[in-house]
Amino acid sequence: MDGENATNGTEAPLNRANEVKELLTAIQNLIIPFIKSADEDAATKHTGHGLGVPGGTPRTVLVEHHPPKELEKILNLEVPEKAVGKEGLIKIVESVLKYSVNTWEQGFLDKLYASTNAVGLVSELLLATLNTNAHVYAVSPVLTLIEKHTTKYLANLFGYTSPHAGGITQPGGSASNGSALVIARNTLYPSTKDYGNGDHRFTLFTSAHGHYSLEKAAQMYGLGARAVISVPVDSLGRMIPSELDRLIRESAARGETPFFVNATAGTTVLGSFDPFTAIHEVAKTHGLWLHVDGSWGGSIIFNQRIASSRLEGVHLADSIAVNPHKMLGVPLTCSFLLARDLRQVWKAMTLPAGYLFHTPNADADSDSKEVDTSEIYDLADLTPQCGRRADALKFFLSLSYYGSSHYSSLIAHAYSTADYLLTLLTQHPHFVPVSPTPLPCLQVCFYWARNGVLSEDKEVNGRITEEVAQGLVGRGFMIDYAPGERGRFFRVVVSGGTRRGTVEGLVRGVEEVAGQLGY
Repeated sequence: MDGENATNGTEAPLNRANEVKELLTAIQNLIIPFIKSADEDAATKHTGHGLGVPGGTPRTVLVEHHPPKELEKILNLEVPEKAVGKEGLIKIVESVLKYSVNTWEQGFLDKLYASTNAVGLVSELLLATLNTNAHVYAVSPVLTLIEKHTTKYLANLFGYTSPHAGGITQPGGSASNGSALVIARNTLYPSTKDYGNGDHRFTLFTSAHGHYSLEKAAQMYGLGARAVISVPVDSLGRMIPSELDRLIRESAARGETPFFVNATAGTTVLGSFDPFTAIHEVAKTHGLWLHVDGSWGGSIIFNQRIASSRLEGVHLADSIAVNPHKMLGVPLTCSFLLARDLRQVWKAMTLPAGYLFHTPNADADSDSKEVDTSEIYDLADLTPQCGRRADALKFFLSLSYYGSSHYSSLIAHAYSTADYLLTLLTQHPHFVPVSPTPLPCLQVCFYWARNGVLSEDKEVNGRITEEVAQGLVGRGFMIDYAPGERGRFFRVVVSGGTRRGTVEGLVRGVEEVAGQLGY
């Protein structure tokens, strides 16, 4: 060593562990009360109004809501030139907690997810502590094996039982759907992997109630949003197989190249499950790849009683997307793309990168289908992204902590609570349910209408829905709404942690807010 640069042991000792301990203790003293406040507020939810929180502006445990420009002024965000240290950090965290939505709160019924849980927080802390990339085995040996094990377990659960079945984590359901589209194109038309779409005018098919991620993916991968053909749905929001068949034939007659069908397990608004067996027959007839977007409803696979009819035929799909961060309370983001044959995923996605991938398959010929997927340990070779967070760990820890039977009970409880809410609405004279009985998934959709009579003007119905939803926020309830033929209607998303008293309070809250608004 150059004597001029030698330290001779004079460098200051590292003190990172103590710094972490000090900051964790400080932040824990803010996080625990944040969660506890939601627990305490749950006791009042049946009344239709959450606990008020003192401090000037009316707020509840759920949120202190402000319009964007107003909140910008309140926060007055800036990047300081000089360090703010622990005290400054605590003030920032206090502000973040104060003005954010508390998803631990029972009144959060707005989106297709709810709070996480204790093991979820632990798993996020562990991932932050490790702070490694799950792209190659060398830097993430344990996390790689956990992902391979967890995806194999999930694939088997969905009926993918061949030795080559498996999956990969993705940064969300949209990413899973987009990756499936590319894998399908490169598998069915191998030249596209090297030469792009060429003379093909590819088309893909999804239900009229399918997620917008298909159009987004078509834009990103050079197909164009108009390549996505919308398939009509029946009265329950399910794709009509005969219409799919017709549209595929018409597309081919126009000189286009149909190649991909996206069926849905739990649509975003109504929660509908498409008829997978019949759709598979259509896709098989025309030689198309069948993908199931189970980002929302796929998790019901853990309860066979509920899944048996809704997910019938799902194993016939070539690929499936599923998001445990939605229905199962795993922290965001935790999403999987499962494949009936992982060899197809490898062939479609692998690229030579000798500076990164060093496993036996790194130099394998992707035109050969003899690759042993159990020997693939550099998982980024299967995914679009090189930087990969080890999200499978969060689900594995949750499965280990609670046991798989817990998820069966969790889903059963959620369906029971959602059915109870629908019963309350059906028996009430001033609500008009939109959701069918039995509920397909955990959304409960409805209108408020005095004496059950909706206006002939759908704009009036939509305005009532929007104003009531806004009025509920001040009571500690947050629910969403969606467009419908008779105007915007309420969409309440029940989770496994939602209590009966909460949905009773919601019904009271809607009735009282509507009355106060003169509806």
